[in-house]
Amino acid sequence: MDANKHKILNDLAQAVIEMDAPRAVKAATEAIYCKIDPYEIITDGLARGMDKVNELFEQEEYFVPEILLCADTMNAGIEVVRPHLPKENTRDKKKVVIGVVKGDTHDIGKNLVKIMLDNAGFEIYDLGRNVPYAKFVDTAGELNADLVCLSTLMTTTMDGMQVVIEDIKNAGIVSRIMVGGGPISPGFAKRIGADGYAKNAAEAVKVAKGLFQNIHVPLTFKTPELVRVRKKNS
Repeated sequence: MDANKHKILNDLAQAVIEMDAPRAVKAATEAIYCKIDPYEIITDGLARGMDKVNELFEQEEYFVPEILLCADTMNAGIEVVRPHLPKENTRDKKKVVIGVVKGDTHDIGKNLVKIMLDNAGFEIYDLGRNVPYAKFVDTAGELNADLVCLSTLMTTTMDGMQVVIEDIKNAGIVSRIMVGGGPISPGFAKRIGADGYAKNAAEAVKVAKGLFQNIHVPLTFKTPELVRVRKKNS
């Protein structure tokens, strides 16, 4: 990797870790000026910083307030990059319903997937976080959605995904379904009847496209929740 590119990407990651939004904006602007691929700026810079934040949380060096500030810093950098992401225009846009299942309010990864899918030409309907199971079903039915993306970051809310999937199928809705988040595994996704899982937002786009191009795609979808927040005892 070019030394200057390596330095810029490291600056982006470090800015997120240190909760330094102005530094993230400056580094993201420099990255664009140096013509670094926008996806690399996000995945190898900003998102990598959030991966480290996740480790710090697991080690109990960071707590929820720090995580929120780190997320704000990452988002500040993304806003600089977003206008430069390749925008695909398609006549037949696939409708995607996306949200974080009931009981979970962590939406960092969901928001990143939303940005990537939107720029890839999908029509996004974001239900937000802490979404009731029935809301996914009702919205998918009303919109005749092509794809439903379910995200969760907590082990305590994982089983809710299976409830949503079963309710969607029982309602006769034929939407494809992707699941993901920190605690989700390919085996779990397959077991609950999901159609896809991917390791990051860029991979999610590839898998989503493959589902609608009659391409066999391994079950590798994962909404890239970049911070594994454990449910702590109050």
